[in-house]
Amino acid sequence: MEKEPEGPRGWLAGAGTSYLTLGMQLALAVIVFFFFGRWLDSVWGTAPWMMLCGLLVGIGGGLYGFLRTVLRMGKEADKEMQMRRKV
Repeated sequence: MEKEPEGPRGWLAGAGTSYLTLGMQLALAVIVFFFFGRWLDSVWGTAPWMMLCGLLVGIGGGLYGFLRTVLRMGKEADKEMQMRRKV
């Protein structure tokens, strides 16, 4: 069994890149639902209610995905640390 290299090509190449995309995922969810709500407002003439609903759905969905990903990555990191301690 090969030992993983330490440093930039070790943990950063795997989990590090996932951490870097979390902020973009959250921002993208908020922006997409905001503009979807704005579009619905223009179609139905309900301004600004659908925009606000879209914003809230984007924030809620983005935070849900963000927290789910962070918790999953934390569990994976814990498992990896336990495996390293056993070796």
